[in-house]
Amino acid sequence: MRPVKIETGVNLYAEGSCIIEYGSTRVLCTASLEEQPPRWLQGSGKGWVTAEYGMLPRSTHDRLRREKSLTSGRTQEISRLIGRSLRAVTDLSLLGERSVVVDCDVLQADGGTRTAAITGGFIALVIAINKVVQEENLQTTPLLGYVSAISAGWFEGQMILDLNYYEDSQADADVNLVMTHRKEIVEVQGTSERKCINRTQLNEIADLCEKGCMELQQLQLKALTHAKIDVQKLLPSLS
Repeated sequence: MRPVKIETGVNLYAEGSCIIEYGSTRVLCTASLEEQPPRWLQGSGKGWVTAEYGMLPRSTHDRLRREKSLTSGRTQEISRLIGRSLRAVTDLSLLGERSVVVDCDVLQADGGTRTAAITGGFIALVIAINKVVQEENLQTTPLLGYVSAISAGWFEGQMILDLNYYEDSQADADVNLVMTHRKEIVEVQGTSERKCINRTQLNEIADLCEKGCMELQQLQLKALTHAKIDVQKLLPSLS
């Protein structure tokens, strides 16, 4: 796995924030609390967690055009992936009638932007939820556990964890995997680019991703502890 760095409290105004780095990939994640759910959930007693993903114009080698009116299919797909991943570890009935919007903005892209966004987005979400708990607006934590994500694939005849852009673009096959601290798989996205893989190879990739996700969750724990979050109160043990 590439070196991972997490810095919390990087935004003055957001209820939760961090910058996460997977190697040269850098993503700003902010969580914003809204004291009302979406219209279709009003009166249900449930809340909502959603996400929005975007890439800054010079986050890549060539300048990207800003998405001003209509977002691309890729942007929508990744936004929904992040939202599903965060909801997988959130009890929406315990969140109450409020929303948390997690924005993930790619500052610099070198492969793994969606996986970094999920891992960092979770940290921003926890910090925001902690704020609600500290203000005694929530008696029971709605957080069910940790979630993280990483990629792996076959590159030049060997299995690689956390592919950078070049490795991803040249890989025979690659997989993005999202996993909870109980080693439950939230989502798998896999593609054969140059060569098909067999079931044994897919299992090997999943095993490698599982190892990476467990390491990432230890780093999440370290970052949250450094941010003075009472993880024993908010989250179950990683054991």
